[in-house]
Amino acid sequence: MTTTTPTPVTIVGAGLGGLTLARVLHLHGIPATVHEAEPSSSARTQGGLLDIHEHDGQLALAAAGLTDEFRAIVLEGRQAMRLLDTDGTVLLDRPDDGTGGRPEVQRGELRRILLDSLPAGTVRWGRKVSDTRALGEGRFEVAFADGDTVTTGLLVGADGAWSRVRPLLSPVEPEYVGTSFVETYLFEADTRHPAAAKAVGGGFMMAPAPGLEIFAHREGGDTLHAYVALSRPQEWFAAIDFTEGDAALARIAREFAGWAPELTALITESDTEPVLRSHHALPTGHRWDRVPGVTLLGDAAHLTAPNGEGANLAMLDGAELGQALAAHPDDVEAALTEYEQAMFTRSAQVPTFEGADLHKIDSENNTAPWLLRAFLELEQDGRG
Repeated sequence: MTTTTPTPVTIVGAGLGGLTLARVLHLHGIPATVHEAEPSSSARTQGGLLDIHEHDGQLALAAAGLTDEFRAIVLEGRQAMRLLDTDGTVLLDRPDDGTGGRPEVQRGELRRILLDSLPAGTVRWGRKVSDTRALGEGRFEVAFADGDTVTTGLLVGADGAWSRVRPLLSPVEPEYVGTSFVETYLFEADTRHPAAAKAVGGGFMMAPAPGLEIFAHREGGDTLHAYVALSRPQEWFAAIDFTEGDAALARIAREFAGWAPELTALITESDTEPVLRSHHALPTGHRWDRVPGVTLLGDAAHLTAPNGEGANLAMLDGAELGQALAAHPDDVEAALTEYEQAMFTRSAQVPTFEGADLHKIDSENNTAPWLLRAFLELEQDGRG
């Protein structure tokens, strides 16, 4: 009897997609090593809430055998949604009745359960990739900032927007989409920031206007996590010194003159320094010709502006790639071809607003597409 030895997999990036891939590979007995630039799992905060969808993110977690662990970290009540006018008028107020298919979890907690599910040593921390190059015959070299290198016959780029693996497959680089977020936090909100807390409610709140939006989540521990979106060129943001937190917040708040104070409090009363998040995207339908021994997943493959799908798609990419490799243990190229064709189709079909029915929102208000998408998803969920 001939036993096929699985090809070890080298994964660059310990985000949700890369860790899901590593977990599914582990379940199928396929060795994998994840190289991550961060020095440790606790080196930085991991962002805010994620709504994990039944049709992609939850399927990925099921494939990873982590459904129970996922359910244990769900924040109850956070699927509630409010839509406010800029004067504070509540236009829509839907509670979380427990029937929605997008439960909310903290990104950091989701990453933790994935990390905890892997054998010790699977993730190698402090491994910042400086370069990758093809060696021929399906072999690749990954070089790290500390001077070390590894050679692999199966390389997966799960390293996000500015992937160091992508150039092996595609010359395309992300481009700025015209909108950036300024991120703020308000702690102990019910007692220290009651007006803002009341405006946000128990889950998700959004307040749109042409070229401007404020939206916020109520996270765990009585924390409000706000994202202030502005459609401005990068040069406009570059003129603001974000190291001077109070001055930067005041400058951002001036763009929202005339808005209700309970909304602008999400800017001016921030308990943390503001963080600028510029949004970039790859072309819709980005794909590449098959190159033996290497592929991409998540934002490295199909980066978009925020639309509620990124983390979910990355996890599904990782799960499906792992399952394809397990299904074709003696034919890596068949596995990668199967995975890429499904991934290309899926990422190109993420809904857009071209031709969408926006009957409940004034078509003249120029609201950002990702925000309208969120609203329509709530309608499709029976909550909008």
